[in-house]
Amino acid sequence: MGSVRKASAWLGLVDDNDDERYYDDDNYAEGQEPGDAWVTDPRVKVASETAEEKGRRIGTVTPDSFRDARGIGELFRDGVPVIINLTAMEPSDAKRVVDFAAGLTFGLRGTIERVATRVFLLTPAHTEIVSGEAAGRPADGFFNQS
Repeated sequence: MGSVRKASAWLGLVDDNDDERYYDDDNYAEGQEPGDAWVTDPRVKVASETAEEKGRRIGTVTPDSFRDARGIGELFRDGVPVIINLTAMEPSDAKRVVDFAAGLTFGLRGTIERVATRVFLLTPAHTEIVSGEAAGRPADGFFNQS
């Protein structure tokens, strides 16, 4: 099993079937459509289709100008969490995009959160943000020796 396939199986994007990896004569379709040319195994779904079915998509947008705000709005309106990286923009345009994103999240009852300098996360109303901090961690250190 290749490393990419192992990683995909670990992430749950494909089934972990080492013994069924190769084509069976009855599963091979001679009349494949042109869009399926890159899919080597007809039993494996493309990761984006699987993620879309399960609602596990996150959009990442690095806008060059304010014109790219429409793409951000369309993703967010479809219920997709969006990470906006504004590091490539001029400060005045970046401020306009942040204002647009704030209005967008307010109008659709979502949230906006600053992840890093000039990087923001927009989450729809039905999405829960889980903090990376462990619950119930002792305040005096990693390990309690008493």
